[in-house]
Amino acid sequence: MSEDNTILQVNGLHISFGGMQPFTAVNNLSFSVAKGKTLAIVGESGSGKSLTALALMGLQPKTATLAGHLQLHIDDRSTVNLSQLSHNKQSPSPRGQHISMVFQEPMSALNPVMKVGKQLREAITTHQHLNNTEAKKLAIEWLAKVQLPGPAKIYDRYPHQLSGGQKQRIMIAIAMCNHPELLIADEPTTALDVTVQQEIMHLMHYLQQEHQSAMIFITHDLALAANIADDVLVMYKGEAMEYGRAKEVLTNPQHAYTQALLACRPSPDHKGQILPIISDFLDPSKTQVGKEIPEPHNQSTITTEKILQVNNLKIWFPEQTTLLGKATHHFKAVDDVYFSINRGETLGLVGESGCGKSTLSKALIGLLPVKSGNILYNDLDLANISLQQWKEVRTSIQMIFQDPYSSLNPRMTIGDTIKEPLAIHNIVTKRDLDKEVLRLLDIVQLPVTAFHKYPHEFSGGQRQRIGIARALSVKPQLLICDESVSALDVSIQAQILNLLKQLQRDFALTYLFISHDLSVVHYISDRVMVMQAGKIVETGDAVQVLKHPINDYTKRLIAAMP
Repeated sequence: MSEDNTILQVNGLHISFGGMQPFTAVNNLSFSVAKGKTLAIVGESGSGKSLTALALMGLQPKTATLAGHLQLHIDDRSTVNLSQLSHNKQSPSPRGQHISMVFQEPMSALNPVMKVGKQLREAITTHQHLNNTEAKKLAIEWLAKVQLPGPAKIYDRYPHQLSGGQKQRIMIAIAMCNHPELLIADEPTTALDVTVQQEIMHLMHYLQQEHQSAMIFITHDLALAANIADDVLVMYKGEAMEYGRAKEVLTNPQHAYTQALLACRPSPDHKGQILPIISDFLDPSKTQVGKEIPEPHNQSTITTEKILQVNNLKIWFPEQTTLLGKATHHFKAVDDVYFSINRGETLGLVGESGCGKSTLSKALIGLLPVKSGNILYNDLDLANISLQQWKEVRTSIQMIFQDPYSSLNPRMTIGDTIKEPLAIHNIVTKRDLDKEVLRLLDIVQLPVTAFHKYPHEFSGGQRQRIGIARALSVKPQLLICDESVSALDVSIQAQILNLLKQLQRDFALTYLFISHDLSVVHYISDRVMVMQAGKIVETGDAVQVLKHPINDYTKRLIAAMP
């Protein structure tokens, strides 16, 4: 909201694209951000929020036509018209010095072949008159300020040698080292664990208050925005749906779209119910909000038959070897893990990145060797079977991956992608292949037109539906969902969770559902197990674990939930 100490004033921002199919991406958008305050811009993918941020930086696509007034007030006497920023690298620009940005994916934003210290030093020397020695000293100070352990050692590391949270801290240091008047954070915590997410949020807020910068925080999660924002702007299809004080917007939303965003995120109240989706609010005639899920696979009907039993499983990787190649030290990725899943049950597996949950899932489908232990699937030990036996088993255990785009062949049509496992495993006759693919597309609620399209022509949620259709094609009994909704907007996430529930009901599926998001795990799971540093530290009923955790690590995960 507008104040006397306004840093950024945007009036009537309009961004459009020409060509064969011209369209307006942002339409008549107005907002302001004051010194030391945070504005959260909230919306789904495609709402125009990231394009708005790029326009403020002068980084919008060259094909975009921009109109409106974008004024950055550097001090009491100096104002920069951001709408006239040039793509010419030689022309003066406030980027980096007066306005800076933290991007969603730090690995893409950092130079992979340059040490992070040099990248930070480069940002400093570009805008400050310091020699390399002085800049290095300041860079190390900033690495300490963003709470990186051993800043002098971190200075000499490459991006791939750092964790996701550490890389994002580097990006924050690069963005803040020149004390900008305005900081733009575009989904800076989306790909991070809840505890790391909380740490990054606290760090950004601390640095913002220390330097009294204005901040624009872009997210698709209203609950996250509530923790950091003074004001909230809700965007949908390039337009502002709602704009006001964060407390007012989040506690008493006036627009149906804002209400939908708040309702789509799984909560304890949604347990056993169909999750609401955006269309339920924008088209009330089609709503199923609050309806109980008519599923036979609830607590009373899950069988006592164990479909999977894991005993004393160890997956170790050599860290140090002798000259002859014999391992002397091991990294214990999974260490003495045991658990079971009953037929028809959903077992949630939750933990931070690096805890071993994805390593465990890969071992369950034969993608990683085990050091010792047993993986009993329908009484067959998967840890000690031949490749031929694996081919027979693999049809009944399938995996849905976190990033559907990476798991789909970009050169294959969706029809061919789903046909491939059908043909390899002789699920149907060659004559019936196309018919079966169309049936699977219908099951995951995709149109028949998807058959001849390629992965890049679909949204993230649609690509995940394609991944599910491919997994279902071989008629599995057990589905392993590895962070399968973590990269999706809350509304799309709700649609996929509803679909998974429906498929479990229709095809008597058993799920191992892996996530770092406890609210999602609580919603979809019957039981939950918590993993830390390669070990299972707590297992129990999903509701019981969330409401009455026993282990300190579980309590910490729950406390970090937005």
